[in-house]
Amino acid sequence: MSENVPQRPLPARVMGTGARGARRVAGLTGLDRAAEAAAEEAIVRAAESPALERALVRILEGPEFEDAVARALGTPAAERALARGLDSELFDRLWERLLASDEAQKLVERIAEAPEVRAAVAAQGAGLIEDLGRQLRGVARRLDDALERLARAVARRPRRVGSPKQAGLVTRALAVGLDAVMLNAAFIVTSGVFALTVSVILGNNAHISATGVVLGTIGWIIAWSCYLLFFWSLSGQTPGMRFLAIRLDAHGSRRIGLRRSWRRLAGLVVAIVPLCAGFLGILFSERRRGLQDRIADTEVLYVDIGPRPAPWSSLPEGAPPEPV
Repeated sequence: MSENVPQRPLPARVMGTGARGARRVAGLTGLDRAAEAAAEEAIVRAAESPALERALVRILEGPEFEDAVARALGTPAAERALARGLDSELFDRLWERLLASDEAQKLVERIAEAPEVRAAVAAQGAGLIEDLGRQLRGVARRLDDALERLARAVARRPRRVGSPKQAGLVTRALAVGLDAVMLNAAFIVTSGVFALTVSVILGNNAHISATGVVLGTIGWIIAWSCYLLFFWSLSGQTPGMRFLAIRLDAHGSRRIGLRRSWRRLAGLVVAIVPLCAGFLGILFSERRRGLQDRIADTEVLYVDIGPRPAPWSSLPEGAPPEPV
């Protein structure tokens, strides 16, 4: 068998014998370990060198790397692996730990306190109310014109040409209704607190007498009068009128003053006394003025209100929104 094995050339046998001898000598003298340590140190230095860092950055920022990553992520295998990872119990545990961590709670608090979020929430709330008000105003103004046409047709009065700028009867009645809801709510709360206080002082046998009813009615009338005088004289519109987008006008001024407000309040009482006949002038007069408007020399005008922009839409680029 040994005769069939080909013999290596003499130089190869000599070099092989020398290499084995060199390894034995290196092992005995510790040169092999020193060489390994030197090689390891050279590799570490090369890995920490700025040149290698720049080379890696060039590779990562190059189009070839981006294309390779895009191709890898676009494969069905990558999609299946990602889907399995998201459906795994490990991901659920990590997600639960993340949500329960203090860092996640702090992040939620930071987001909730952000001026942008607060401005967006306020804008959404105000936008919803404004949308409801806009729809109600549109319906009320159409009903103003429809009711006026019907009243003029029944009375055989000439039909109005065009759309007037003065507010009609339906819009004004809705504004009064909103004011009544707000004022009555406040009055009921105040009366309830007063009645509870009286019952505690006088005992459970205390009851409302006829005098109490009369005093309550007088108090309600006084509250209504103060409410109307306050808003008419200061801003020319009550909260209900503001929501319905109408306001008082006296010769081009919306602040009619306290004296003219007293005159209008007296005219309102006079208009109510004859079974509200004093309001018919709103349907038949050209300027839609009732008896209270004639006595005070005022008009009730429509106010055009367009949709309000978001609070951040007018800010310059990069500027934070104002706190709400």
